Amino acid sequence: MKKIYFKEEHCMACRLCEIACLVAHSKSKKIIKAYKEEFPKLTPRLVIEQKGPLSFAIQCRHCKDAPCISACITGAMKKNKKTNEVSHDSEKCVGCWMCIMSCPFGVILMDAKEKKVATKCDLCKDIGSPACVEACPNEALIYKEASGK
Repeated sequence: MKKIYFKEEHCMACRLCEIACLVAHSKSKKIIKAYKEEFPKLTPRLVIEQKGPLSFAIQCRHCKDAPCISACITGAMKKNKKTNEVSHDSEKCVGCWMCIMSCPFGVILMDAKEKKVATKCDLCKDIGSPACVEACPNEALIYKEASGK
């Protein structure tokens, strides 16, 4: 399975990854419309953490033994057996947010648009490769096959 890896030494906290994620998951796919015209506001599926000179992006790690899947009471969180991608089915989600509470990385968020459902990185499978990786000017985000470690 391909995963997103991060090089914190290359990140300058420009947040272009957050913007690219938000636009990629917007209805219009256009930056101005996504920010100014789409309501309720969208939630980027990755978060930049910054403290002093250190910054890094946090997004779903698609864990091998994903606690969000065990915690989900409806089966909305599931793992694709072929790709090992952890995905979320908003139709099955009841908004209990057990997945949010169980995620060790804190990267499953409440979907501001839908309110009752969670949202997480989906690796932008609809557009081919993650928008955050494509937008990073410093190659701090890399999308490559998991090393198995």
